[in-house]
Amino acid sequence: MLLGIDVGNTNTVIGALDGLEVIHLWRVTTQVRTTDEFGLTLSTLLQHNGVSTEDIEGVAVCCVVPSVLYAIEKAVRRYLDCEVLVVGKGIRTGMKVRTDNPREVGADRVVNAVAAFERHGGPLVVVDFGTATTFDCVSDKGDYVGGAIAPGYQISADALFRRTAKLPRVELEQPEQTIGTNTVASIQSGLFWGYVGLVDKLALRCKAELGGDVRTIATGGLARVIGSACEEIDFIDEFLTQAGLRLLWDLNRSR
Repeated sequence: MLLGIDVGNTNTVIGALDGLEVIHLWRVTTQVRTTDEFGLTLSTLLQHNGVSTEDIEGVAVCCVVPSVLYAIEKAVRRYLDCEVLVVGKGIRTGMKVRTDNPREVGADRVVNAVAAFERHGGPLVVVDFGTATTFDCVSDKGDYVGGAIAPGYQISADALFRRTAKLPRVELEQPEQTIGTNTVASIQSGLFWGYVGLVDKLALRCKAELGGDVRTIATGGLARVIGSACEEIDFIDEFLTQAGLRLLWDLNRSR
């Protein structure tokens, strides 16, 4: 069994994978922890779900928050006594990154692109609904060619609340109609349908520039809530990053 750890700006998603199948999935807040704190978190999650540490063959990590990576690597070695693969410089991905500066492309974006191309072929666009919403474009040859980055849904909602005196925080919810008849409904409509419009328009433009029969895959924490309302989203795969970590683990384990 492999553990896939996807460290995002807001949440860290930990998956236990048997092959490409996600058996367990846990989500914890991303924050600076000591080695022992993260190790105990891992041990508790595994124990609570009846997973023995002896069953863990290794851990694959993609991380966009460098300040927490050292503790995670050390905790894995100390508490699980197994090998760690960190997605980054020097590992094999099987995908050429054809951007101006390949080193600045986030590890999670490459992981998603690799998994999506393996599952769906190209050309394709991966829309990842995280703290930021990212659009990652892969050519028909399987090259990562770039993408777009937009403020995430929650960032937009928080900014609206903080920068206005009288508008309240609202729950993420798909309104039954666009025209709200009260303040809460109006905010929910503007946020939800405005964000759906953002995703559809960016995805449409990315598809046009890629050319050909382009598929669009949504992943991330809000993929099912928002992605299901988007006309340009073809598939929803909430476990895409975990699958990518598994694929990269298998590709690099011989090294």
